Amino acid sequence: MGLGGISPFQLLIVLAIVLVLFGGKRLRSLGGDLGGAIKGFRNSMKEGEKDDLTHEAERLADGSESARAADSAVKRERQDG
Repeated sequence: MGLGGISPFQLLIVLAIVLVLFGGKRLRSLGGDLGGAIKGFRNSMKEGEKDDLTHEAERLADGSESARAADSAVKRERQDG
């Protein structure tokens, strides 16, 4: 038994059928599109993290009393840490 009850031979048969139905060129472009989508998703996740850090830095640089208190608390934690 292979993956979830599917033998390697059955996987080869399915792969051959898919190849016949779609053709090699279409499968290649489909793989490239999928790879591009994954890359775009990862880039947007990185940008989102950068935006979160930027907003946090702006909040701390705001000059408000609560921001100063939060900054002081973080510094105390790092010193105690």
